[in-house]
Amino acid sequence: MIYVHVPFCHRKCTYCAFYSKVGIGSAAAYVDDILEEMELRKGEQAHSIQTVYFGGGTPSILPIGQLARIVEGMHHCFDMSQVLEVTIEANPEDLTPDYLQALAGLRFFNRISIGIQSLDDGMLRLLNRRHSAQQALDAIANAHAAGFNNISVDFIYGLPVFTDSLYVPEGVTHVSAYALTVEPGTALAVQVEKGRVALPDEEEVVRQYHAVRQSLLAAGFEQYEVSNYARPGFRSRHNSRYWNRTPYLGLGPGAHSFDGTCRRWNNPDGTVGTETLTDADAYNELLMTALRTVDGLAVLSVPEWQRERLHPMMQPYIDCGWISLTTTHYRPTAEGLLHADGMAASLFV
Repeated sequence: MIYVHVPFCHRKCTYCAFYSKVGIGSAAAYVDDILEEMELRKGEQAHSIQTVYFGGGTPSILPIGQLARIVEGMHHCFDMSQVLEVTIEANPEDLTPDYLQALAGLRFFNRISIGIQSLDDGMLRLLNRRHSAQQALDAIANAHAAGFNNISVDFIYGLPVFTDSLYVPEGVTHVSAYALTVEPGTALAVQVEKGRVALPDEEEVVRQYHAVRQSLLAAGFEQYEVSNYARPGFRSRHNSRYWNRTPYLGLGPGAHSFDGTCRRWNNPDGTVGTETLTDADAYNELLMTALRTVDGLAVLSVPEWQRERLHPMMQPYIDCGWISLTTTHYRPTAEGLLHADGMAASLFV
C-alpha cells in the first residue's frame, strides 16, 4: 500500500490547508526526490503492493513523462505483481482527451478521483476552483471515452448555495461527500471572519448531510463510511485499508507512513517526524476509524484489556439507536455515523 503526495496545484483553493505549491516549475526535481526516496525506503514494503494512491495537491498537473518516471521507479523498487487498484486524483480542467489517452497508455492507473466539489459555477468561483460545472461533466465523459470505468468524484456540502437533490453524473461509481470545514489560516477563514462569506449553521449542515445521503442512496450508491459512497463493488480499496489500519508507505513532501506501531511523516522542509504509538494510542485510533464505517468495530479487534470496559460505555449509544450490536460487531446506524467522531472520542482511554 503506497501513497504518493504530489504537492503541485494550478492555484490554491480558498478552503485548502494542505501543503501545496502553485505551479510545476520544480516538477523534475520533485520526481528525482521521489525516486531517491523509493530507493531508500523500498525495504519497508516487503510484501506485494495491492493499492497505490497519487494524492495532492493535484497529481494530474504532472506531465505524463514525469508520471511515467514515478511508475517505472515503483516497478523497479517494489513487487507490483498483485496491484488491484491505482488511483490518481485529478482536477476536471486537466482531464482533456489527449491527457487521458496518455494516462491510459501508462497501463498503470485504473481509477480516477475527480475533484468536482460543486456543480454550481458561483460556488466554484467562491472556492477558487479553475473549472466550471460543464468542464466537470466533460471530464467524466472524457475519462470514460479513454477507458476509465472506475471514477470517483468529490463533492462539498455546507456551502452558501445547496441543492437538496444531489446530481451524480452518469458513469460515476464512487462519491466522496464532505462537509465544508473552515481551516484557520485559509483564504476562506479570512472571508468568513470579515463577513464576506456567510456559511450555513450546524443544523443546516446536518440537514444537508441527510439530503446528500438520501440522494445517493436513491441513485443506487451504498454508504460505507461517513463521507464515502460507492456503487456495489466500487468501494475504494485503498481508503478502506486506512480505516482498518493497514500499514502503508507514504512518499513525497507532506506524506505520512504507518508500519503498524509507528507513524512517520515527511515535513516540507525535508525533515522527518516520527511517533511510536502506545497501546492506548492504537486503541483510540481503532475506535476513531472503525466507528466511521458501516462495518463498524469488530468485538474481537478490541484488546482484551478493554473489552469489559467498552460494552457499558457503548450501551447508551445502543439505547439511543446510534449503535447496532450484533454478536460480532458494534455497527453505527445511519444516524450514528453522523456522530461517529464524538462517540469515538467519548470512548477514548
